[in-house]
Amino acid sequence: MDTRRALLVDAFTDDPFAGNAAGVVPDADGLTDDQMQAIAAELAVSETAFLRGSDAADRRVRYFTPTTEVDLCGHATIASHARLHEDGVVDPGTHSLETNVGVLDIEVGDDGTVWMTQDDPEIREVDADYDRVADALGVDPAALRDVGADLPLAVASTGLPFLVVPVNFLEHVGGMDPDHRKIEAISEDVEATGIYAFTFDAVDADSTLHGRMFAPAAGVPEDPVTGTASGATGAYLREYRAFDGEFPDEMVFEQGHFVDRPGHVRVRVGDEVRVGGRAATAFEGELRVPEAEDDDIIDATG
Repeated sequence: MDTRRALLVDAFTDDPFAGNAAGVVPDADGLTDDQMQAIAAELAVSETAFLRGSDAADRRVRYFTPTTEVDLCGHATIASHARLHEDGVVDPGTHSLETNVGVLDIEVGDDGTVWMTQDDPEIREVDADYDRVADALGVDPAALRDVGADLPLAVASTGLPFLVVPVNFLEHVGGMDPDHRKIEAISEDVEATGIYAFTFDAVDADSTLHGRMFAPAAGVPEDPVTGTASGATGAYLREYRAFDGEFPDEMVFEQGHFVDRPGHVRVRVGDEVRVGGRAATAFEGELRVPEAEDDDIIDATG
């Protein structure tokens, strides 16, 4: 039976059991799609990164949620490269990563901070009904309309599309009671992976905004801290001139506080969209992977 090293690495935090947990399989060469999907289901975190050899870049990655493959995942990219740096596999500097959306640059700092260059932004305003979106999120529609005149509902993507929903106050973001079936239906209608709701009324004084992200259609009812959605939202903020004066060189997006997994994403929007953060390993062990045609349960050992 094949044995593979597997880790749980918490991204966008310096502390284990905070931020967003990602599965990391550093050597995934030879694993079939079904095996990777089974491993992701066994690790049972929002995304697992499977690192493989590549002819087009320094390495190839594929991302799986517990139920499906996704094209891009920011926190799993940050987590995997932070661990590769810790293991001495990659040195500080820029490394190329082949993903389903193309080859991206990953920069690793001397202190272990990882920066991920995302895909070129695409933003389109959508004619979504505020009452319907508010009902799906479990929030008063007035909390959305209050800021909707300046910041519209729009789908933003830097690799994965998200419906970006501005909200007036933190109490409304924190008090959301999402209906995942309705969120899934809206996401399908606007061709988005999920909904990213945010407010400038943040918990930490140094944070630009506070966000929550729901993607039940992708098998993620709520993601604690979301790199791809943060990059997309950063591009959205520039598109709709959300700040008076010059656009900030760097923003900090906080997320996860209402699911007891607080984390912070650093976001830079210039010629390219980049998201950055640190990571901490919470678990390391081995997975005994059954043969491709074997449906037996995967065993995990620490």
